Amino acid sequence: MDRTRMAIAHLMSRRRFGALLASSLALPALAAPSSRSSMTPLIKPPRLRKGDVIGLVAPGGYTSDASIDKAVRHIESLGFRVKQGAWLREVWGNYGGTVATRIADLHAMFRDPEVKAIWAIRGGSGCISLLKHLDYRLIRSHPKILLGYSDITALHLAIARHAGLVTFHGPVATSTPSPYSDEHMLAVLTDPRPRYTIPMAPENAQRALQEPQYAVRTVHGGVATGPLVGGNLSLISALAGTPYAADYRGAILFIEEVNEEPYRIDRWMTQLDLALGLERAAALMIGICENCGPQGDGPSLTLDETLDVHLQPLRVPAVTGYSFGHIRNQFTMPLGVRATLDTGAQTLTLLEPAVS
Repeated sequence: MDRTRMAIAHLMSRRRFGALLASSLALPALAAPSSRSSMTPLIKPPRLRKGDVIGLVAPGGYTSDASIDKAVRHIESLGFRVKQGAWLREVWGNYGGTVATRIADLHAMFRDPEVKAIWAIRGGSGCISLLKHLDYRLIRSHPKILLGYSDITALHLAIARHAGLVTFHGPVATSTPSPYSDEHMLAVLTDPRPRYTIPMAPENAQRALQEPQYAVRTVHGGVATGPLVGGNLSLISALAGTPYAADYRGAILFIEEVNEEPYRIDRWMTQLDLALGLERAAALMIGICENCGPQGDGPSLTLDETLDVHLQPLRVPAVTGYSFGHIRNQFTMPLGVRATLDTGAQTLTLLEPAVS
């Protein structure tokens, strides 16, 4: 596409968005988000059923036609239908559109009575910029499943705090399908059981024979119970001290990261410790952190040494290498739902249904 055509396309996109914005006022949260007491009961979204419509959105990084095709095939293979966000193909820098277009898609999906779940096509970056513009009253009054991981952590934490809605840390729509991931995702989203025990993925245990970061490691053993809170470490850290921060006191704090050196992991873990105190969590559960070892030739602690700086002083159960993160075989966790971590059995048991 030459510069003239690109300019015309850009102008048409701006006009198209202007019309949408004028009709929907897509940035309602220019006012501060409503505060929510930590004692406010959680809202659980309705369960998914075969044939339901899943809304596909890109609230963080931009996507491509190839990725959209992959996501649609994945969703349809699970027995659901797909509705693509009106702004799904937008590109603004490395983001999936401007803040306004990404907010417009999220709000439209929550409003749409046909859409029963909202699935992020990828993570990337940019979700943190949406938080002060989200209409949390709209989200609370139209509770739906929101699924994704990585950068989607920002949405999970903000929605948990200001809308009280259970959302789901799990695969993004373009994640490579895996029987383990699909099984534990569908069990949580479609089958409201009073208890559900999740074992670690045997595929990850096999891979640990060659790649040590896939091995489960117990720093402090024991059994702990509390609500599930967490996500991507860099996002949890970035939100510390803001109105959208994670409150992990008394919670099972779960953390994952990818492509970051140990010194950054150390900085972010230190920030979380300074913010609330890691010792105030009921337990710490670290996922599989891909490509988080030392880079280059300079001196560096290993990832395990770095994590142990923060985990060893604790007196609560603490584990690493659990089956979640930027990996193929990952289980899905509902934020805010009470669960029990058993380090001896290497299981996580949900103590209540995550959907209604």
